[in-house]
Amino acid sequence: MKTILVTNDDGFESWGLKSLVEALSPLGRVIVVAPTVNKSACGHSLTLDKPLRFVELDDDFFKLDDGTPSDCVYLSLHSLLERKPDLIVSGINKGANMGEDITYSGTAAAAMEGTLHGVPSVAVSQVCKSRCENISIHGYELAKKVVYDVAKDLLNNDIELPHRRFLNINVPPLKPEEAQGIKLTRAGYRIYGNDLSTHRNPRGLEYHWIGLHPLEWEAGEKRDCDFEAVEAGYVSVTPVQMNLTCDEALKKLESWIDTKR
Repeated sequence: MKTILVTNDDGFESWGLKSLVEALSPLGRVIVVAPTVNKSACGHSLTLDKPLRFVELDDDFFKLDDGTPSDCVYLSLHSLLERKPDLIVSGINKGANMGEDITYSGTAAAAMEGTLHGVPSVAVSQVCKSRCENISIHGYELAKKVVYDVAKDLLNNDIELPHRRFLNINVPPLKPEEAQGIKLTRAGYRIYGNDLSTHRNPRGLEYHWIGLHPLEWEAGEKRDCDFEAVEAGYVSVTPVQMNLTCDEALKKLESWIDTKR
């Protein structure tokens, strides 16, 4: 029987996690290890300053007390599981993880962590029409269909991921019959703004609250990025690599290094 490790960054009680377990259960044994609380935008972080504890909630269902998604994967691989799982799937995130937002995403970070340890990994996110307040378990039907198909093909070796690469999937806010299909995409160029709110508490102390930027991006010449695919009604599938080296910059810096010799 195939073993699938599932996690997320929205917390163990999220509708997206429940939907993901439903989608993957026909493919094998699904083991859930998820954060106790919402860890959105925590990035690829590990907890190094305090101990962490698995809390068993049900058979093959654990929450990691105050852990991050990367903690969930790391500790599952090295403490909880007897052998590596056949697949790691992170999600279904409530909200998009496209463009440079991948670097913030705890959802993508869990897939990164699995990739570093040699396990085929997928991050899947449900794009929302507005700010995701009203999305329920019924809003994940297209995402469930997509993640089932992708996971099945990965488990059957019909999809081959190169070393230290994972798939980042973003699903448009559509019903399955409304979607246009699947597109392979590049990570887009996200435009960032300022959604910071500054307030004072009843004692007059100033505090700040970071909000959510609208999904704005810069269109590329080839029109092949994740933002554009989702806007056109397609499921976006982006292969992501862990090596962040900029080869173009290496070449441009060679002349500078020559002046230092």
